[in-house]
Amino acid sequence: MDCLFCKIVAGEIPARKLYEDDQLVAFHDIGPQAPVHFLVIPKRHIATLTDLDETDKALAGHLLYTAQQLASEQGCDEGFRLVMNCNELGGQTVGHIHMHVLGQRQLHWPPG
Repeated sequence: MDCLFCKIVAGEIPARKLYEDDQLVAFHDIGPQAPVHFLVIPKRHIATLTDLDETDKALAGHLLYTAQQLASEQGCDEGFRLVMNCNELGGQTVGHIHMHVLGQRQLHWPPG
């Protein structure tokens, strides 16, 4: 498989990791859009959100919980944004689900 994020999980591509456990990895975004900008990804390859199934409910919850814990650790107690893009029309550029966590600046609505 030629997946950028799977290569990060495998240690084949370096990343500035914030967190890792048996299910997830979190690392700083290489093109940050806010003072705090990191990604939380499952270690298991799941291409898009539409590929989640009933058995992935606990993993999805773990992604959310970990994102909010790390946002707090990174000083985002006043607010942060979680973004998950799905498929090309939704802006997904890497075919492995991932959650962007952005904080420490005012974020506007609607997004770009």
